[in-house]
Amino acid sequence: MNKAFVKESDQDDDDDLDSPASALPSGTKNYMTVLGYRRLRGELTHLMNKERPEVVQIVSWAASNGDRSENGDYLYGKKRLREIDRRIRFLTKRLEIAEVVDPGLQPNPDQVFFGATVVYSDSQGEEFTITIVGVDEAEPLQGRISWISPVARALIKAREGDTVVLRTPAGKEELDILEVSYPEPAPAPDLDGDSPI
Repeated sequence: MNKAFVKESDQDDDDDLDSPASALPSGTKNYMTVLGYRRLRGELTHLMNKERPEVVQIVSWAASNGDRSENGDYLYGKKRLREIDRRIRFLTKRLEIAEVVDPGLQPNPDQVFFGATVVYSDSQGEEFTITIVGVDEAEPLQGRISWISPVARALIKAREGDTVVLRTPAGKEELDILEVSYPEPAPAPDLDGDSPI
């Protein structure tokens, strides 16, 4: 088959960097909790030390079997290898610009800042519990929202007992802050040089 029909676009390399979930407002830092940094660092280490070498071995074995144009192991392996390399590049760039914050060291534990876990209720009386985290750690379905999200921005700097206004496309919503808490400070970093955190 002609290479022109199977060549992938050059844009695939930056797919992860252009996704809305990873976008940072210009001029802002990539804030990240200690736990989030460790999680991303662990994923990067796993990809580089375990998953990528395994896929390279499979691709090498499949290539040695001869005709590559109809070799499923070879074609899938090469595709998976590109995905792994793309993710490695993305993680490396994000970790390089990360500004790691330990929420447990917050000097004002009664006020909402990055890393806070907040319990609030809306105007219908429904309670929500969210934790304000970095862009790369956000998992809204698990209650982990990005510090740049509208809800987090409405809550930042408020205190327990305060009522804040959240502006939504449907109008203004009042949120009553019921509780603010922070995790314990992160343990001291390993002194063997494995991790800067």
